[in-house]
Amino acid sequence: MKTILAAAAASLLLQFFPVAAEAAMLVANISIGKQTMTVTENGFVKYRWKVSTARNGYVTPTGSWSAKWLSRDHRSRKYDNAPMPYAVFFNGGYAVHATFDLKRLGRPASHGCVRLHPDNAAEFFSLARQAGLANTRVVITR
Repeated sequence: MKTILAAAAASLLLQFFPVAAEAAMLVANISIGKQTMTVTENGFVKYRWKVSTARNGYVTPTGSWSAKWLSRDHRSRKYDNAPMPYAVFFNGGYAVHATFDLKRLGRPASHGCVRLHPDNAAEFFSLARQAGLANTRVVITR
């Protein structure tokens, strides 16, 4: 009888104290060769977008990193105060961020960062904020 009462009490308590949901795992898979970024959440593809990575003379690093920090209205100190809105930094000064040079999306054009359409960058920024930096990975391949 005590076991039944304890189970009933636990069941009632769980209704008032919901179990915390686990954070989503967010992954941005960037292909330099295809100039695309595929965003997956918990293993399911959510988005596939055109990007611009490094043009000749510059390098977009390849590898896998967790997101390090976010900056909604960032400006580059290295490149003449250039706007980098919705920046998700993953490796030093490298970030996934918005660009206003939309005609170059889908081909190399950056100084090394991964550039996205502003709407897509805002969406990725929001997803990264929701998932948390530790649960957001940026994977870049050739």
